Amino acid sequence: MPKDKIICAIDVGSSKIATLIASVLEDDRLNLIGVSAVASRGVKKSQIVDIESAVAAIDESVQSAERMAGYSLSNAFVSMGGPQIESINSHAVVAVAEPDGEIKASDIGRVNEAARAIALPSSREILHVIPRTFTVDGQEGISDPIGMTGVRLETDTHIITGPTTSMRNLVKCVGMVGVDTKELVFSGVASAAAVLTDTEKELGVILVDIGGETTDVVVFVDGAIAYSSVIPIGGRHVTSDIAVGLRISLESAEKIKQYLAKPQKIIQADEKNPKERKEDLLDLKEIKITEEVQKISRKAVVDSIIRPRLQEIFKYVGKEIKKSGFGSQTPSGLVITGGGALTVGVLDQAKYILGFPARTGKVEGFTGLIDEIDAPTFATAAGLLIYGAKSVSPEQMNLPVLGSGIPLKQVTQKVTDLIKSFLP
Repeated sequence: MPKDKIICAIDVGSSKIATLIASVLEDDRLNLIGVSAVASRGVKKSQIVDIESAVAAIDESVQSAERMAGYSLSNAFVSMGGPQIESINSHAVVAVAEPDGEIKASDIGRVNEAARAIALPSSREILHVIPRTFTVDGQEGISDPIGMTGVRLETDTHIITGPTTSMRNLVKCVGMVGVDTKELVFSGVASAAAVLTDTEKELGVILVDIGGETTDVVVFVDGAIAYSSVIPIGGRHVTSDIAVGLRISLESAEKIKQYLAKPQKIIQADEKNPKERKEDLLDLKEIKITEEVQKISRKAVVDSIIRPRLQEIFKYVGKEIKKSGFGSQTPSGLVITGGGALTVGVLDQAKYILGFPARTGKVEGFTGLIDEIDAPTFATAAGLLIYGAKSVSPEQMNLPVLGSGIPLKQVTQKVTDLIKSFLP
C-alpha cells in the first residue's frame, strides 16, 4: 500500500468539528487512519461567528487527527453549510467542437462552463455545478456523452451557491491552522456520498441531514441531485426544548436526549394493583446529571417535548420537498442522517408527517478505524473523504509525514540510494 496516497476531510459543524484522515488502498477503498471530533466553538448554524474560537477548535481537531495518523495535513476537503445555501437548476447548450468527430471532455467542460453563466449578486458565489443529465442532438437522458457523435450538446445542471463572506471566512480559519482548503463541499452533498446507495439515487430519494442547528435537504432524481436547501433548525433545538421543559442545563438536557435514544429499562408500577398509576419512569442516576432530577416520565418527555419539535422539523422538510416539485419522483423515501438521526422517535415522526418510508443513514465502505465513525454524526466528514477520493487523482494526494515534511517512503529511498553510492 502506498503510504503517500492520503486524503483529508474537515467537517466544520454547529455541534462538532471532525477531522478524518484516510489512505487510499490499491482497490480504491478508503482506510481510516486518523479520526478526531471536538466540540464546536465560534460556529453558529454552520457559519463562522468568532474566528479566534473557531481557529482554536479546528486546530485542536486537526492536531488530534494528525497525531493518530502520524501525518501532517497540508490540504483538506472542508464542509460548507448554513441556511444561506441556495440552489438552482440551469440549462445550457453548446456546439460540439468537432461535428464529425466524437464528443470530448473539453466539450463537457465548455457546456458546464456555459451553465455557470447565471446572474448572481456580488455577495454570492457558486459552490458546485453538478451535471444532472446531457442531451445530444435531441437524445435525452444521457449520463456520459464522451465518445458519442453529435453536433449539439445540451446539459441540465444543479448549481449550489453560498454566501461569499461565509466561504472566505471558513477558508481563512482553516488556512490559519496551516491547512489549505482543497475544495469547499456543501455538507448535504458530502453526506449523500456517504449514506445513499446508487439504487436509491437512481429511483429517487430524499436525504435529510439533521445537524446541530441546521438541517440539509437534498433530493435525488434519476441518479443526480435535483434540489438542495438548508433549514435553520436542528437537533440542538430539541435539546433546548428539553432544558426549558425540565428546567435543567443544556448539558444535562443533551445527556437525557442521548439516554432516551438508547433502549431503556422501564420501571413500571405494580400491575397487580389496578389503583396504582402505571407510568414509565426513567431512572436518571446512571447519567449523573447535576440537577436533582432522579426520575422522569419517558412518555411525558418524548410525547410533550421531543415529538412536537421533530414534527416541526419534518413539516419544514415537507415544505422544501413540495417546493422542489420532485416529491412524487422519490419512491425510495427518506434517508435521515446527522446527529439528529439518533433522536428517539425520529423515524416514526418522519413517516407520520411526510408519509414516506424512512431509514437511518449509515456510513459504509471504509476500513481501518471504522468503529470511530460508526454513527450518523460522521456522515458529512466521511462523505467528504469519498467525494475527495473521486475528484482528485492519486498524484494529488501526497502528504508529508508528521515532523519531517517529506513522505517516509521518499526518505527511506534516499537513504538506500545514499548507501548504494558508497558501495563498490
